[in-house]
Parts: sequence; C-alpha cells; structure tokens
Amino acid sequence: MSDIEIHKGLMGVYVDTSKVSKVVQETNSLTYRGYAVQDLAENCSFEEVAYLLWHGELPNKSELLDFLKLERSMRDLSDEAMTILRQFPASAHPMDTLRTVVSFLGVQDENWEDPSFDANVRKSIAMLSKIPTIIAADFRLRNGQEPIAPRDDLSLAENFFYMYFGKVPEAAVVKCFDTSLIFYAEHGFNASTFTGRAITSTLSDIYSSVTGAIGSLKGPLHGGANEAVMHTLLEIGSPEKAQAWIDDAMANKKLVMGFGHRVYKDGDSRVPYMTKVFHEVANLRDGQKWLEISKILEDTFVSKKGIHPNLDFPVGPAYYLMGFDIPVFTPIFVMSRITGWTAHIMEQLEDNKLMRPLNVYNGMEQREVKPLEQRAA
Repeated sequence: MSDIEIHKGLMGVYVDTSKVSKVVQETNSLTYRGYAVQDLAENCSFEEVAYLLWHGELPNKSELLDFLKLERSMRDLSDEAMTILRQFPASAHPMDTLRTVVSFLGVQDENWEDPSFDANVRKSIAMLSKIPTIIAADFRLRNGQEPIAPRDDLSLAENFFYMYFGKVPEAAVVKCFDTSLIFYAEHGFNASTFTGRAITSTLSDIYSSVTGAIGSLKGPLHGGANEAVMHTLLEIGSPEKAQAWIDDAMANKKLVMGFGHRVYKDGDSRVPYMTKVFHEVANLRDGQKWLEISKILEDTFVSKKGIHPNLDFPVGPAYYLMGFDIPVFTPIFVMSRITGWTAHIMEQLEDNKLMRPLNVYNGMEQREVKPLEQRAA
C-alpha cells in the first residue's frame, strides 16, 4: 500500500463538477455563474445574487419583485421557534443556537421530505429569510432585550440592522454589509459546502445538510477567521504597536488570520472592493486606527512573505465598526452562505452519487483476542 498517495485535507483532489462558481485564474476573479463577484457587488443587491445562485441567471424586474415579495413574507419565526431560542443560556455560542433553530425549521416543515427543485428553492428562501431573524433575536435575548419583529419594507441587509439595533444605519454602512454578504455567498467546494454536499449525497434532506454545514463553518479554520482578525486588531490596540507585533509574530511563526488563501495565487479578488467600502465605514465611524493597523500588517506581510490578505481581513473590522458583537460575525457568514450551500445541495441532487472516499489503514494487523486472564497487566 506504500504506493498510494494520501491527499491530506483532500488537497488537489477533484470530486465532482459544478456550475455554481469558479475562480478564473487568468483574471484572478471569483465568479458566480460566470459573473465576477466584484462586478456583482458594484451593480447588484445581495437578493439578486441569491436569485442568481439558485436559478443560474440574474433576475429581471418582474422576477426580482416576486422574489423579494416571497422572501419578505417569510421572515417571521414561529412562536415555537422563538420559545426554543429563549431556552438557550447566554453562554451558548451563537453558532450553536443558530444551528439548533435551523434544524428545528426542518422539523416544522411539513414538506421536508420533498427533494424537488421547486420545493428546495422555497425551503432555501425560507432559511434565507429566517436566519437573520434568528441571529438578531438571539443577540437581543442574550443581552436582556426583547426581539424586534422583522419588517417587510426593508431589504434583507436593512432589515437585519433594524432587528439587531432597532434602526437602519447610513446607506454606506448598509452597502458595505450587503457587499460582504455578496462576497461570502459562495466559494466552491470549501469545507462547509463539501460537508453539505456529502450529507446530501446520502439523500438526506436539505435542513440536515445545512445543519451539518453550519457545524463545519463554526470551526476557526473556516468561518471563524473574520472573528480572529478582529481579536488580533484588538490585541494590537494601536498603530504604534502594530509593527512590533507583526515582526514578533513572523519571527515566531505565529499564525496570523486574515492572510493567504488556498485558491488565490495573486491575492483575493474580493478584497479590493471590500476594502473600499470598509474604508467608507471607517471614515463614518471613527475607525482610522483600525485602518492604520491593517495597513501596517498588510504591507509587512506582502513585502516580506508575498502573502496577501483575504476577504476576512477587511470584513472583521468592518463588522466591528458596524457595532456587531464579534461572536456574531460567523453567524452573519451563515446568513450569506446559505445561498451557496443550498445552490450546491440542489446541484448535488441533479446527478447524485453517494460520497464514500477510501482511507489507507495504518493500525494494528489482524490479531487474536486473548482471554482476560492471559492479557498483560
């Protein structure tokens, strides 16, 4: 068996085809259904991108109006779901509460077993609609506040701010947040998407697949990176300390989150536009010190290691300046990635094959079971 090559982390292994997204190496651009994400962020709303991921094309005006009407009509949580949210201790991680309530949505859905495309699209829209409500209600409850009911006259991003803070912020803040949702929506066979597709390959239901994907995204090597970026910036504290901190981190080979990516060779194509809208928020919210610290870290990493920042690097401080609690950053990621996950789940069902990889056994050779009295002490 020594001639078998092991691909740790499935690095370099192709397991299927997909029409959902691609990183085009020639342009170094992440694309959704053929559209560069930076172009989508500049010209489209997150809701339009959600429609694109599920249907393969951007909506026309009529299609978008119908989509928005349906999404906005499904934002409320049932009394039973809200009762469950109220049972969680304040110490519970927001990703755990979100995972549990999303699973409960499946319990409440009478059509959970229907795997048809139309049924799964409707379920996907329902989760897209309700996940922001879950996150905002959970935040308020754990902070001793009553949840704020969703509104149907606001965009998904605006409504989330309203349910979370009780008001809608400046347009530039909403735009920055909406941009982050577009950029986080999809990224190929990442760990959580692969988890969702693997569960789907057993012909389990869409809620089970999404619940598993949420568990995968919770891991700090995947969805928690934007949280880690902000913890790093808070640890540094001021621009005057930044250079010494990053020099020490590099000298001691400390992992610095927010830099590098398995896919991009010349920098993350999402970063320039995300950095632009982050800077606009920083200028509105007195965030100059975070800009200065970030610049020192980026300049040092790029010049000394040739490693560029990834999307999490500008998103972490952007969310912080918007006022979101750091443990909520990853649930916000779920709020976005539900679109990519469900697009892949539906694609998996189109031409499904059970995922059953092999492993190379390297344990004990077959042996006999000795009677109890003959076993070594």
